[in-house]
Amino acid sequence: MRRIEEIARDLNLPEEAWQPYGRWIGKVDPTLVRPRNGSPGKIVLVTGITPTAFGVGKTVNSIGLGSALNRIGSRAITCVRQPSLGPVFGIKGGGGGGGRSTIEPFVDVNLGLTGDLDAVSNAHNLLAALVDNVLHHGNSLSIDPAQIFWPRTLDMEDRALRDIEIGLGDKNGPPRRGSFIITPASEVTAILGLARDFHDLQARLGRILVARDRQGRLVTASAIGAEGPMTALLRRALLPNLLQSSDGTPVLVHGGPFGNLSYGTSTVTSTRLAQNLTDIAVVEAGFATDLGAEKFVDLVSPIGGFLPSAAVLVASLPVLRSHQDSSGEVGLKGGLENMEQHIHNLKHLGLEVVVALNRFPTDSEEDVARVKSACADWGTPVADSYAYAKGGEGCEDLARRVLETLERSSVAHPAYTLEMPVLEKMDRIVRDIYGGDGVSLTPEAEAQLATPLWPEIGRVPVCMAKTALSISDNPKATGRPKGFKVTARRFIPAAGAGYLVALLGNIQTMPGLPSDPRSAQMELQQDGTVAGLR
Repeated sequence: MRRIEEIARDLNLPEEAWQPYGRWIGKVDPTLVRPRNGSPGKIVLVTGITPTAFGVGKTVNSIGLGSALNRIGSRAITCVRQPSLGPVFGIKGGGGGGGRSTIEPFVDVNLGLTGDLDAVSNAHNLLAALVDNVLHHGNSLSIDPAQIFWPRTLDMEDRALRDIEIGLGDKNGPPRRGSFIITPASEVTAILGLARDFHDLQARLGRILVARDRQGRLVTASAIGAEGPMTALLRRALLPNLLQSSDGTPVLVHGGPFGNLSYGTSTVTSTRLAQNLTDIAVVEAGFATDLGAEKFVDLVSPIGGFLPSAAVLVASLPVLRSHQDSSGEVGLKGGLENMEQHIHNLKHLGLEVVVALNRFPTDSEEDVARVKSACADWGTPVADSYAYAKGGEGCEDLARRVLETLERSSVAHPAYTLEMPVLEKMDRIVRDIYGGDGVSLTPEAEAQLATPLWPEIGRVPVCMAKTALSISDNPKATGRPKGFKVTARRFIPAAGAGYLVALLGNIQTMPGLPSDPRSAQMELQQDGTVAGLR
């Protein structure tokens, strides 16, 4: 590993713009960095086909691509989210890449890093505590205890906390129903990722909706006086974290929103910082095009003031073979149908696409040939990626294809306009991105739209929260399902973040641990290293 001073020096970071966080990590203040060539660099969005529960290799390929671009003469930074402790200890394990394409120091990346997500959890729970404190001390804001909708949060998968009773016992009340959500689903996580500076951060935190009063009026975090101390808790968390790949090339790790429950990309501040420091920002989008990529173009880009110039679609033969085709049979045909939908989605969003075929030693050359033939039929370039086995060296062909793609004119555009009604926005996403037949509403969701909780509900982006295991809202419908509608169960206004969350199907905002969690494989060894994380 290289000292963080060397990485900062390679990027020509002004001394006043960054500070070391130990030997291998730095915190960077984006407000003190100007575009090195007078104009920002281009954004390459890395997304994937519909993954299995173990992923498809997006992070490995994002890291490998960033390293490869630097190897062949382009200046590039990879931007990824910080792994959540939930998946780290759950089914996926470490989230900082794998093999020869990792973010280092790997253990720190996965086990708390610089404490940003802890700060988010503390700020979120401070607001929850202040709400209950108002109730305890005479309820000066006349808050209706039955209409408090701000939950508590924890960066761990703990299904027992989805629905709880709080305020039990003498002097602890009033008793009421409550809940926990996982920290990557917290609106504070989303706000941290979308805020441009401290002023914007505090203003967004103040707009968070926490309850209604007894007259039906909305109560905000600002009314409770919470935005100031919440911003203070997040003062360091707003600054992007500078680390390095296993090849010694720069990586920004910042923010932590899930792609299924939130928008699934690294922060606006880290993306803009990467654009200012280099020619190319390689930005990973959570899960597949129906989630992270769609939200990056429709939600993150308008708020961030940038647009991607090209996309990389990551696929692998094991994942392709996990999909079912239109007849219900599992195999490569179903996977190719799934891939075709995702290529369609990126092109529908105005992006030129390069397919990165994430290679494994067990790959059948016959199957590889079938995938490449299909890509040729679709007019989509494809490159083998050996990021896991060889790091940046194994991604040089992919990097060259990406540079060729960037030379062509590509202008990303949203799938809908903000002026459209909520249901029309959702209908556009379902029909044009999911390939479905529209949206149905539960009675609760229908009532929420009929009497909107939030006046801005019809003038903001919609963040679709759904399973990542299918293009539809049914996790068992793999491949390229047809003839389906998605069901919106409930809406959650994220007034501070500036969008509306639509909960689809049976998606949970607090996941649960699997029967055999990865945590069982982890232990601290006598030499101080952590085993079982990679």
